[in-house]
Order: sequence, then C-alpha cells, then structure tokens
Amino acid sequence: MMDQLEDIERFLENVDNICELVDNLNSTDTEVQTKALEKADCYIAAMNEPCRKKVSKTTINTNPPTQMPLSPQNQTVENFITAMEKDIVDRRSRRIENEKRASALKDKGNKAYALEDYETAVKYYTDGLAELRDMQSLYTNRAQAYIKLGKYKEAIDDCEWALKCNEKCIKAYVHMGKAYLALKNYNESRNCFGKIVEIEPGREKMVKEYLIQVDLEEEREIQEKSAQQDFNKGKEETTRVPQLLEKLSSPGHMPLYYCGGLEILSKVVTDCTGQTLFRLNNGFSIISSNDTVRSCLQQKTMDPFSQEMCVSVLKLWRVCCCGNDENQKMLMTCPVFRNAIVDLVASEHIAIQHESLVLLCLYSQTPRGRNLAMENLEVQMLVKNVMACVSEPRQQRANAAVNILKNFAAEKKFHIQLRTVMTDCVTGPFTGILKNINASNQSLHPALISVISSLGQDDIIRYNLCHDPECWKAFLVAIKQCREHEYREILYPLLGLIINLSTVTSPAIQEHGVSLCSSCLGLLKDSDGGIITRATGVLSTVLPQSSEAVQHVIQGGVVRTMCRLLKGTGQNATKYAIKTLTVCTVASHLAREELVKADKKLSILRHLLVVSGDEIVSGNAALCMAHCLEVDGTARNLLGTDAVLILLRHAAGDAKRTAVQQNAAIALGKLCRSERRHMEKLRELHGFEILHSCMKLIT
Repeated sequence: MMDQLEDIERFLENVDNICELVDNLNSTDTEVQTKALEKADCYIAAMNEPCRKKVSKTTINTNPPTQMPLSPQNQTVENFITAMEKDIVDRRSRRIENEKRASALKDKGNKAYALEDYETAVKYYTDGLAELRDMQSLYTNRAQAYIKLGKYKEAIDDCEWALKCNEKCIKAYVHMGKAYLALKNYNESRNCFGKIVEIEPGREKMVKEYLIQVDLEEEREIQEKSAQQDFNKGKEETTRVPQLLEKLSSPGHMPLYYCGGLEILSKVVTDCTGQTLFRLNNGFSIISSNDTVRSCLQQKTMDPFSQEMCVSVLKLWRVCCCGNDENQKMLMTCPVFRNAIVDLVASEHIAIQHESLVLLCLYSQTPRGRNLAMENLEVQMLVKNVMACVSEPRQQRANAAVNILKNFAAEKKFHIQLRTVMTDCVTGPFTGILKNINASNQSLHPALISVISSLGQDDIIRYNLCHDPECWKAFLVAIKQCREHEYREILYPLLGLIINLSTVTSPAIQEHGVSLCSSCLGLLKDSDGGIITRATGVLSTVLPQSSEAVQHVIQGGVVRTMCRLLKGTGQNATKYAIKTLTVCTVASHLAREELVKADKKLSILRHLLVVSGDEIVSGNAALCMAHCLEVDGTARNLLGTDAVLILLRHAAGDAKRTAVQQNAAIALGKLCRSERRHMEKLRELHGFEILHSCMKLIT
C-alpha cells in the first residue's frame, strides 16, 4: 500500500511540474523561456533514458518549406507542448475506461456483500482498485467488508486511503470508528465519530448514538476486567456464581430443584460483579438451554412448580439486567426469551404476568432498551397484550402496563410499527377504558391519555384517530363522567388530546361537533382556569368544522364569554378565544351584533392589535373587527379612537405577516367606507398611499 501511495504522490508532483514548465515555455520573458527549455530537454532526456545510443540530430531536409523554418528553440517548445497535449488526452481516455471497469467491479462487490459473501466482495473491490487507485468508494466499501471479516487494521488502512481521496469522507470516519471500537481503542473511535460532526453538524444525532455505543463497550470491558479480578482473588460471593450455574446446567432434575438454584442465584447476582460473572460464565445460555426451564417458559405445563419456576427465571433475568446494558442485550438476543416474553405478559398466572411486565418495564426505561425490544420482539402482539393488562382491575399491573406504553410511545419507530394495527391493538381497548372512568382506575387515565397523545404525533395514527367515530363517542362519555365526578386531572389532558386531534377535518368530528361544543360550553363555568382554557381550545378547533355547532354556541352565549376571557387571560386562552370569536362572527350576523353590543368601541379587539405580537391573534383580531364593522353604527362608535392608526400600522407592517396585512387592510377599508369622517384621519396620517397599495388585498 505504501508503494501505491508513493506512485500517486510522484505522479501528481510530475503533473504539477510539467504544468509549470508549459507556462514558462510560453512566457514572454526570454530568460524564463530559456531556463524552461533547458529543463524540458532534461525531461525529454529522462524519458529516452533506456536508449543510451547517441543519435545525430543533423538531418537533411529534402522538402524545404516555403516559409521561414522555426528556430530550434521554438521547435523544441512546440514539440514538447504537442507531446504533452497528446499525453493528457491519452491519460483522460484511459482514466474513463478505468473508471468504467472499476465501477463494474464495485457493483459486483456490492452484490457479493449483500449476499454476505464478504471474501468475494473484498476481491472485487481490490480488483477495482487495481483499475483505479483513487476511487474513494472502493476503499470505504472494502473497509466495510473487512470489518465484517474481523480484519479491523486493514479496514483502518482503507479508511485512511479514502480520506486521502476526500478528507471529508463521512463513511471513512464511520467505518474507522467502528474498526477502532472493535480493537478496543475507544479514544480513537471517539475521535473518528467526533470528526463527523465537525464535517456535517446535522449528523449529531447519529454520532451521539455511536458515542453511546463506544461508552457502553468501554464500560463492559471495565466491568469484565473488574469481575475477573475479583474472581481471581477467590472472593466467596464471586466463586458461587459459576458453581450455581454448573448445578443448574445439570439436566433431569425436578422443577423444585431448579427453583431453589434460581432463587439462590438471584440473591448472588445483585451487584455489577455478580451480573458480569453471570454473563461471562454463559448464564443466559445455560438457563435457556435447560429443557425444564424452557418448558415452563412456554407454559406447556400448568402445575404449580412449573409456574413457580417460570417466576423464578423471570426474576433472575430481571435482577441480572437491572442497570446492566450488556446483559440486557444478551437476554434480548436469546431466542427462548424472545419467543416467551410476549405471551407471558398475557399469562393467567398473576405472578408470571407481574414479573413479565416488570422485566419489560426495565427495557422501556432507556432508549437502548426500547430499541432492543423493538428490534427483537413482536411489537404488535406485545402492545395488544400490554393493553389487555391496562384493562384489568388490578391497579399495580395496569400502572406497569401504562408505563411501558408511555415509554415506548416516545419512539418514532414504535409509531411506525403500530400504524396498521392501531385500531385493534390500541384504540379499541382505549375507548373501552375511557368510557368506564371510576374511582378505582381514575389515576390510570392521565398517563393512558398521554400515551395516545404521543402516538397521535404520527400523521397516519392521528388521521385514523380523527376518523374513528368510536373515539369521539368515548370522548363525550369521558367528559360527562369527569364533570360529574370532578376528575379534573383526567379532564385536562383529555381536552388537550381533543384539541390536537380536531385540527384534522373529519366526518366523525363534524357528526359530534354540536355535542362536543355543548359540553365545552358547560366547562367554561368551571373554577379551574386551565380547564376553561382547554375547553375554549376545543371550541376554536371544532367550530370551524360544524356550522350547526357555531349556531348552537352563539345561542348559548359564547360571544360574551369569549369577551370576558379576553380581558386579561393567558396567551393560550387569548389565542383560542379570539379564534372562537372570529369563527362565530364570520358565520353569524347575530354574533357580530352581540360583540358590538358587549363592546361598542371594540376596545378588546383594538387592545389585542396593539399589544399582541402573535400573528394568529393579530390576524384574527383584525378579521373580527372587519366583521363587526358590517353592523350599523359600529364605524361611528369608533370615531375619536385610535382604530385608524392601529389598522394602518398593521396594513403597512411586516410583509411576511401577509394575513395580518390583508385583514387589517380589509378592516380599514370597511371603516372608511362606513364612516367618511375616518377618511380625514387617514389623510392626516398620510395613509392613502398605504391603503391604495393594499387595494389588491381588499378586493
């Protein structure tokens, strides 16, 4: 490889020298040209070095030219340049052919790699490099194949070559980091992964995952060295682990024998040293390969001793994996565990079900544990069985099941895996639970609603939830139950979920719009400000989807209630209330009249336009004012106020706030048209040009 590097560097140096020489030969400076000519003669002599025989350069020209012959100096320059140009063309055509052959070999190597034939892949990549030594992708691909073959030093060499071709090659740093990690050179591995962020900051998340992997590997090595040292010192608690495992590996005993051994072992492996020695002495494979243990995990026998042994195995696994990432990985890759744990969650035996949930909860607490579970378990069936536990009356197991779901719901990958089975596995059980809120399960619902809210962040899942009529029926029942029993801790997140879901237009929402808004009208009288705010939020999102609901809430006095809320409420309440007012005034002249009657000078709307920096609030306030100006006498009521000035400022405001500009311009136009005296104020403020520029918005 060093010879190849020297060849490339020597070639590139010659190219640079020759380019400089050609420039000097074409120089107008006679002295520079003379020196270049002498140097060119040296290059030509070097090219003809194998031929030692001196040849006379004297020739007889039998066909003398009609023009003056070129001087010997110019002939040499011209011949040299011609030779160089021909050489460049030849090299370019050869390179194109080499690139074609190298690319074809790379494709063959990629196919072999996909078939996991890494030796053949390496051969093709090597043949490709023989055709084209500076092809970056061949080096990185071969490095990847070398890593699969355990040839980590060779992989690092290839990555260094790839970086000589392209110093910002991300793949080279990735594979080099992996190779150094396999060689347990953790600092070099971190440096390689760190370079990736320097080159592309957008890959920070990927790099973070690699660095976590480096930390885990280093921690594993430290644990194993420490555990081995303690074992070599002959400490009693460390020597018991292999002894107990040896006894458990003995076949043919009764379940009670194994139960006793598992219980004792669970008490020995409670610390990091015990957990590590369990792994180093093949504890996971010894336990899972025992026929009696495997039979009880598969629940082939229902006798009490088998059930007890099943509980003991699950408890041992939990103790071994608690706080130990490497043990969690080892257990999750164990086929017996993968095949059994999902079914054990649905076991009729209370203790088995409990231990299964606790073990899964352990995995759900960290991103790495969740990824291990999602990659190795049948997630859809697991969720179905966990949701069944949520429906049970036993509070402890129901809470554990909800916590598992809540932790997994933070992962996008989990959302994707549930998309096709959401209705059967989650929505159906959820709506059933929601319709049956009582004193015994009320503490469960906030966390369960949080799970559905997290899942609803996925566009496909949210769409399905929004279009499910049973979901909206359950919401109505739940709101009623919460109002009757004052379950505010449930009502608050439930209203938040409804707000998020009702941003999507659906026939199900339209069908239940009147009932939802009627329920929220009642909640506006609640003593809890948070409940009032979220009830207003539901009105602001549901009303645009149902004209019947709009008429219903107007008759229910929603306009005056919204005016009251806008007098000194929080940001969210203001945003929801002004949107609700805008929806009502755009749809109903009665709503406009009620708003003007409640606030003749529209001081609330003018105040929002002055103080609010929120584009949604300002735009809705301007639009609502424009609607109210259609009520007779409203424009006259605004004489002597700052209405013209406020609207003019927004109409001439930031061009990015086009909705605010448009609504303010419309309101300003209606104001001046309804009451001509506002025109004088507009003239004083030199606002005609601004209004004229906004005419396209007004029309």
